[in-house]
Amino acid sequence: MSHESPICTVDVAHPPMRPDEVEQVLLQSVSTVRNTSGKELLKIVHGYGSSGRGGSTKEVVGNWLFRHRNLHLAVIPGEEYSLFHDTVQELRKRLGAYTDPDLITSNPGITVVWVKK
Repeated sequence: MSHESPICTVDVAHPPMRPDEVEQVLLQSVSTVRNTSGKELLKIVHGYGSSGRGGSTKEVVGNWLFRHRNLHLAVIPGEEYSLFHDTVQELRKRLGAYTDPDLITSNPGITVVWVKK
């Protein structure tokens, strides 16, 4: 039995975008997830930057998510996104045991958002 993924992925790091472009893409992406049956999660690829602590795009994403916290139920940083994370376990109970390669290895270049429907 095939189970469609509940994840919608958006890459705001490649090619690099200005902060206002990143914010526009995020707003459009959240809207897409909210209006697409079977989609509940938005995986944002923001990259990690060359500094070793996260790049400016990751910061733009984090700030945008904070300002628009009314649009989501949970935010899971990529470095915490695993099968053992409490919110991921709750998601998998609700949405089914979806597969995602990022659940197996820590990825600080992403953030996963549980979008409020």
